[in-house]
Amino acid sequence: MNEISPVKQVSLTEAAARRIAVLAAAEGNPQLMLRLSVIGGGCSGFQYGFSFDDTRHEDDTEFQRDGVKLRVDATSLDLLAGGEIDFVEDLVGASFQVRNPNATSSCGCGTSFSV
Repeated sequence: MNEISPVKQVSLTEAAARRIAVLAAAEGNPQLMLRLSVIGGGCSGFQYGFSFDDTRHEDDTEFQRDGVKLRVDATSLDLLAGGEIDFVEDLVGASFQVRNPNATSSCGCGTSFSV
């Protein structure tokens, strides 16, 4: 696992950590963590990918809050450095949202961005 540079941090809000804990508990696997990745595509060039898994890859950096883990691969971390993951519930639904200071623009739904 990589050392965390002070510049390459990704944080979880309290709401995101709570939601990850609930979802992992529902799966019955205490080793599950949220993986955040950036892939090419979407209407703005890149899009965020969220998944649960229990596999650690050599280039992963791990972030924790309140006992929950978030893992980000090295390539994605370059595009997410300084970002924050939140979980938002409102009248139109509930979702994880990424506040990415590296994004120069994003689509209306917030799942795709450009740098």
